[in-house]
Amino acid sequence: MKIGIDARMLGPGFGLARYTEQLVKHLEEIDHTNQYVLFVRAENWDNFEPHNPNFTKVLADIPWYSLAEQIKFPAIIKKQKVDLMHFPHWNVPLLYPGRFVVTIHDLIMYHFPRATATTLGPLTYWVKDHLHRLVIKNAVKCASKIIVTSEFTKEDVRKTLGVSEEKMVTTYQAPFPKNTDTQNLSPQEITTFFAGHNINREYVLYVGAAYPHKNLDTLLQGWKIFEDRYDEDYQLVLVGKDSHFYRELHKTATKYQCKNVVFTGFVPDNELEILYNHASLYIFPSLYEGFGLPPLEAMAHGVPVASSDSSCLPEILQDSAYYFRPTDTRAISDAIEHLLIDKTLRARLIERGEKLCTKYSWEELAEQTLQIYKTS
Repeated sequence: MKIGIDARMLGPGFGLARYTEQLVKHLEEIDHTNQYVLFVRAENWDNFEPHNPNFTKVLADIPWYSLAEQIKFPAIIKKQKVDLMHFPHWNVPLLYPGRFVVTIHDLIMYHFPRATATTLGPLTYWVKDHLHRLVIKNAVKCASKIIVTSEFTKEDVRKTLGVSEEKMVTTYQAPFPKNTDTQNLSPQEITTFFAGHNINREYVLYVGAAYPHKNLDTLLQGWKIFEDRYDEDYQLVLVGKDSHFYRELHKTATKYQCKNVVFTGFVPDNELEILYNHASLYIFPSLYEGFGLPPLEAMAHGVPVASSDSSCLPEILQDSAYYFRPTDTRAISDAIEHLLIDKTLRARLIERGEKLCTKYSWEELAEQTLQIYKTS
């Protein structure tokens, strides 16, 4: 069978890129029979170099969510004569006529359809939102199989889009292997790194985007309550690529008079490893997630996690996190305090978290995905 994968998002960084990267990497390791064609853009062409002769890559320099995606991309796929296409995101061209599977990571657009979640004007946002809903409805209707990232997402897709459970398969993602290079850094190199980011005491860490549903505004309110109790003993370190939403968050921190908040901007993987390794606590206040990988990443680095109790998070993190209501600023503050101060609780969650991470496997995800290909 000749299988095509839309790998235009493949690479390091955000969730979809990581998902595609790890899926392809592990498919290469387990499948030496089927033929694979990866469709990549010019900007991520060098992010994948086939190691096996049954994997090839083809240039499809088509922007995501564009008109060209709808018109030109199907023609590029057709030229490769694939038997089955895998779209790792819902942006499947409406007129794509071939057999395909699609991965649905979440339905944020249905649950947080707010103009505040975009920098577009109201009319442009309305048009964009309705077109996206048309595309995702068509994708789940026409797909041979739908891959979802959690049982929560499966139920969400069933209720929101009317898809039968029989059509969906859950494949869990996994934390990424530790970067051993950072373990060889000298104390002076680590000190220099932290000084460069103005991190100079114990810190609570958040890694991710600053979209409204990530709930960082409420986190800052909870942090201010905690900060008033503990003065300057701790810092809150927010790691994420500079964006309109992070710039607005800077203003929010000023408005709430937060004194000990550090915005690092984008941090490459090797530096992110340092931040995880030395964090006292990881906090995840999100209102909605389809899987929630960052807190698992923290657990894999031996960091205790305080997490929102919303959406899929209790399913994914199980009994290995300290949960709080994400809309309750006092609960957020109390969670931070408990996990920084209570050594017994910290030790228990660290042990549980490291054990939980061993249950998730990219190899297993790839095996499950391969079976989905074979039965689609």
